Amino acid sequence: CLDRPLHRSLRSSHHLVKTTEHMIFRATPLNEKTTNGAIKPMIVDRNGDIHDDDNAELPASNDAEAEKQQQELLIKCISEDLGFSTGRPIAAYLIYRCLVHWRSFEEDRTTVFDRIIQKISAAIEARDSNEKLAYWLSNSCTLLLLLQRTLKTSGSAASARQRRRTSSLNSPKENQAPGHPERSVSDGRLVGALTDISQVEAKYPALAFKQQLTALLEKVYGVIRHDLKKELSSLLGLCIQAPRTFVVSPRGTGSQGTDMAQQASMAHWQSIIKILTNSLNVLKSNYVPPFLICKLFTQVFSFINVQLFNSLLLRRECCSFSNGEYVKAGLDELEHWCHWLTEEYAGSSWDELKHIRQAVTLLILEEKHSKSLKEITDDFCPALSMQQLYRISTMYCDDKFGTLGIPSDVVASMRAKMIGGSSSPSVQDDINSFLLDDDFSIPFSVDDIARLMVHVDIADMDLPPLIQEKNGSPFEA
Repeated sequence: CLDRPLHRSLRSSHHLVKTTEHMIFRATPLNEKTTNGAIKPMIVDRNGDIHDDDNAELPASNDAEAEKQQQELLIKCISEDLGFSTGRPIAAYLIYRCLVHWRSFEEDRTTVFDRIIQKISAAIEARDSNEKLAYWLSNSCTLLLLLQRTLKTSGSAASARQRRRTSSLNSPKENQAPGHPERSVSDGRLVGALTDISQVEAKYPALAFKQQLTALLEKVYGVIRHDLKKELSSLLGLCIQAPRTFVVSPRGTGSQGTDMAQQASMAHWQSIIKILTNSLNVLKSNYVPPFLICKLFTQVFSFINVQLFNSLLLRRECCSFSNGEYVKAGLDELEHWCHWLTEEYAGSSWDELKHIRQAVTLLILEEKHSKSLKEITDDFCPALSMQQLYRISTMYCDDKFGTLGIPSDVVASMRAKMIGGSSSPSVQDDINSFLLDDDFSIPFSVDDIARLMVHVDIADMDLPPLIQEKNGSPFEA
């Protein structure tokens, strides 16, 4: 129920057709050139049939003009939400197929890469919606995968110029320009077949395009992560201290009224679950690769851990038994959500909460006065440092049963270990270093994308109606 219908590509791309007919320009085959070598205008009618437009004015006859027209058509297409075909982002495959057909990867100079990057950048900067960001996260990741598997990066660009290309793209001798044996003449088709594509020795513009695309992918991932954290932040501040409506019943007792009050007090935690679920739906409906969704939620759960844990250690009123029970109830909700999410998407998200989980365990631990330091560090709070344990122990109070906290001799041992194990010139600085830092890193690389993404065939992609033709299709070999 989370996945968007597979016919989204038809819905999202049909509005590109603004009139009943479209002018598609293509070069006449070499043995059918017009007298002046001009590009011959063609009409694609409502039924998809192609015929010459004898009344149309011929455009400029040079190759540069033809290339510009083709690029304009590509940019026009990717400016719209083209959607997906059987879970694959159409825009990414369309860009890739055009670049392969135009042999742009082997060009020493071309403007097409800059135009594509500018168009994607503008869409990301607009930040119209989470849907749009997820859409470009999916497309940029897929396009980068295709580039990674196509472009050869071994050797310098300078040495590549001295070597004869061995790519199968250069094999058809009859399609090479006179005097330029390593470059084929464009046949005017927007996209060609990809059945025999092998790796190509990329020139500098193509390699720079790959680097820019990588930066864009990291940027859009970072924007999505930032927006999700920002949306959660205000709620996390309300989840660290139990509200007055969170009624704690004595041991062994309970009532329906108490249970209802506890459910009402969990509204903030339920809002967090809703935000996470909505984000998941947006990402999955845009077919963002599962490994990227997993990376995102793992970092978001790390952020939740940092926010809750730091707030707990900075607010004495939060280090109580009843407050520990409240946070524990909320963490249980997150654990259930992780199980529902499945390991494919959740990954190690639950483990990222280890600091706040262990801190809560210490708060609600019964018979604290009988526990040794070794038991606390080995059995209950192995992830917490001495500074963190000391901080919790010295601020704790049992507002529920009035029992004793951590024994004073154990607290003294914690302090002694902090001082004895300090390598800082200022022991006081070390004692106060109990807060956690958030992780702002990008948790994936281009190699991760190539390794973790499932390879898909691109030969049967559904393409936008604007560039589809039935007879003399520009997608045929």
